[in-house]
Amino acid sequence: MAELKTKPSNLSVKDFLNSVEPEQERKDSFQLFEMMQRITGSEPKMRGTSMIGFGTCHYKYASGREGD
Repeated sequence: MAELKTKPSNLSVKDFLNSVEPEQERKDSFQLFEMMQRITGSEPKMRGTSMIGFGTCHYKYASGREGD
């Protein structure tokens, strides 16, 4: 099976957001970041190189396959 590209990484969320261009998209990204952190109550974590996650969720299909 292929390795997931969206596994948690130690990259900096704020460094990633600071790299967003153009400037208006960067400002919008920081607003969404603050909203998501407040709504979820979870600390953000980079998942892969270009996705920010807020918490985890465990799932299990009827087939028995499961993951986070």
